Amino acid sequence: MTIDPISDMLTTIRNGLKARLFSVQTPASNLKGEIARVMKEAGYIADCVTTSEFPKKLVITLKYTAKAVPAITELKRISKPGLRKFVSVPEIPAVLDGMGLAILSTSKGIMSGAEAKKAKVGGELICTVA
Repeated sequence: MTIDPISDMLTTIRNGLKARLFSVQTPASNLKGEIARVMKEAGYIADCVTTSEFPKKLVITLKYTAKAVPAITELKRISKPGLRKFVSVPEIPAVLDGMGLAILSTSKGIMSGAEAKKAKVGGELICTVA
């Protein structure tokens, strides 16, 4: 484990997709749960559940198409602990010309790039999903 738990979660998802796993587990936190919620709402993962036993785990059910092609083709961490990346509303990227997903941490919580533009708030660009 590194000192960046979000990168660890994204790498776990990436590795699970490459191995064609049904689901992956990562240590749970509120931030990771919110990132998974945004990915689920956008249709990139099938489900995310936090277990109740100690230590809590975030179980992410991965999503594939009918021909076993992963729903996520690229998962990239943008803002890192050593170099934070903040964006204003006009700077929020359109991932794959609007077909992808940018996940931001704003003053109103974790939200997608489209939601942040609609709410007219900028924030820290956590990651992009395509």
